[in-house]
Amino acid sequence: MTAALLDAVRRHAEAHADRSGIAWTPVPGLTAIRAAARTALDYAIARPLVCLVLQGTKQVTTGSRSFTFSAGDLLLITADVPTVSQITRASAGMPYVSLVMDLDAAAIASLVPEMAPQAAADHHGAVMIDPTDAEVADAALRLMRLIERPASVPVLQAPLVREFHYWLLAGRHGAAIRRLGLPDGHAQRVARAVALLRADYARRLPVERLAAAAGMSVSSFHRHFRAVTSLTPLQFQKQLRLIEARRMMLADGVNASEAAFRVGYESVQHFTRDYGRMFGLPPARDMAAMRDRLQSAA
Repeated sequence: MTAALLDAVRRHAEAHADRSGIAWTPVPGLTAIRAAARTALDYAIARPLVCLVLQGTKQVTTGSRSFTFSAGDLLLITADVPTVSQITRASAGMPYVSLVMDLDAAAIASLVPEMAPQAAADHHGAVMIDPTDAEVADAALRLMRLIERPASVPVLQAPLVREFHYWLLAGRHGAAIRRLGLPDGHAQRVARAVALLRADYARRLPVERLAAAAGMSVSSFHRHFRAVTSLTPLQFQKQLRLIEARRMMLADGVNASEAAFRVGYESVQHFTRDYGRMFGLPPARDMAAMRDRLQSAA
């Protein structure tokens, strides 16, 4: 089953991947990833997702915790959290291959009432790694086979995506995933504030407004936001701004000053200092290094 899944995902990725190795699929939220070499560090604010690694090795760091996962492992992220990731083992002959599915809160919410109660598990943070269950891999394989027959996707994708989520909920981290389907749970409340931060990251957002969006007192909001994301709201917004500024400079060709002001900084010097702390190089040198890597990979 694992070999068949690897073959199906690799075929799709080789046929459809963009320059960054990402191959979208007709199934919303389902993405194939391929890389033929070790990659640079990638900074992002991850959304809740599962990643099935089928070949190669990747490392993900969130907060002070680092995780290394390889073929046969499943990476589970149950909250919007800042991550630094890197594909550490990949080659032209044996590329890194993985399949990513965004977790669907609506699918989870519809499944939970139909499933037997599950004992609450110990809290291990928003990122977890375990071997991929056979049932999860089987559902993923059938989704990939569905994609190879496009006419069947509109009819059959919904029940297969639902089954995929069922097996995740039935697995060892089902309790953590269930929290995403609770409309008034702490995870979903914090997610409402995160959505506001994502939408208005360039504007000053008083913590009182964020707490109101989450339906919490300011003190309770601070506590739960940090427990879920590992950051304060201000730190989270700063990382969002810096990640978006980096994307603007690389993809749109804007200079550091323009990027700084677009993402909400009032001081270019302040932006440059924060940028260097997060990415390890000042903006101009980081862009030069990024472009060199892209040209080398072309």
